[in-house]
Formats: sequence, structure tokens, C-alpha cells
Amino acid sequence: MLQISSANIVQITLWVLIVFSVITWTIIFLKCWMIWTINRRNRAYAETFWAASDLGAAADLEQDTSSLGRIAGVGFHALSDVRNNTSSMLELSGDIQSILERSLRQQISKERKILEQGLSLLASIGSTSPFVGLFGTVWGIMHALQSISEAKSASLDVVAGPIGEALVTTAIGIAAAIPAVLAYNFFIQRIKLSEAELEYFATDFLNLAVKAGLKANSGEQ
Repeated sequence: MLQISSANIVQITLWVLIVFSVITWTIIFLKCWMIWTINRRNRAYAETFWAASDLGAAADLEQDTSSLGRIAGVGFHALSDVRNNTSSMLELSGDIQSILERSLRQQISKERKILEQGLSLLASIGSTSPFVGLFGTVWGIMHALQSISEAKSASLDVVAGPIGEALVTTAIGIAAAIPAVLAYNFFIQRIKLSEAELEYFATDFLNLAVKAGLKANSGEQ
């Protein structure tokens, strides 16, 4: 009975590692598609934004389909709230530059969270898969020792099957961990680059909004 239980545990371990591998490659393909789509939409929005005649024209562009668009939308919304605010709301306290900068940074954080979706699962799989494989290896060796005890022989025929099965779990564990770790590092690097682009755009937007506000104030005077 112990022999059957040990074999079942090794089989379960193998299936767990296979599931880990399937999840890893699913996340990899989905993240690659998501990052490619986000970058393509950001480039399209940036081209139309910088081609606009002024901030008023840029405010009329579609903003919900790209990260840069959502950042710009938050900026335009903050500008509108400050101009139309007749009450002393705590959220709108401070000068226009501080309010706008705070709104832009909050949106950048939201965009980063979107980009980071699934990465914690990749990191978990990459760090735990080798240990899951090692767990299966230990149980396989215990199975082999049990077989030796029952057969009262340490011949190759007795130990080859259980030992081979045990070593396979270690190999699959490592095979599941390597893509997860490599993909995690790759996506972290891509997210840093994407976040840098968002930061650059937010800084340029902030400068444009401040200059537009100064011009408006000069015109009023």
C-alpha cells in the first residue's frame, strides 16, 4: 500500500509541474501580446498627441485605449477640476503643478500595476518548481528503497524504474522553473522601459500644462 501511495505522489508531483509549465507559457504568451499591444497603442497616441495644434485639440483625442492616453486624460481631468472648483476640496488643495503632478503619478502607478499582472505568479513558479521537483524526487527514492526492501535485492531491475521516475521530477521541476525565471526578468526589464516612457510623457505633459496655464494667466492680466 505504501508503494502505491508513493507512486501516486510522484505522479501527482509530475502533473503539478506540468500544470506549472502550462501556466508559465500561457502567461508568457499573454504578456508578450499585452506588451506589444500597449506599445503599439502608445506609439499611435503619441503621434496624434504631438501632432495636435494645442492642448485643447489634444484633449479631444481618444484616451481610453492606451496608457499614454489615460495619463493625458487624467491630466486634462485634473486641469478641468482645478479650473471649475468652487469649493475648497482637500484633493484639489495646492498649486496647479502639484495637483497635476500628483494625478499623473497616481495614474502611472495604476498603469504599472496593469503591466505587472501575472508576474508574481511567474516569480512563484520560478522559485517553487525546483523544490516541488525535489519533493517528487525524495518520494521516488523512498519508493525505490521500499522496492529494495520488499524484493530483498538492489538489482538494476528493482531500482531503475523508481529512481528514473524520481530523477524525471527534478528535471521537469528545473525545466518549469527556467522559463518562468527568464520570462520574469525579461518582463521586469520591459516594464521598466515602459514606465520610463510614461514618466517622460507625464513630464512633458506637465511642462506643457504649466506653460499653457502661465500663458492663460498672462492673457487674463
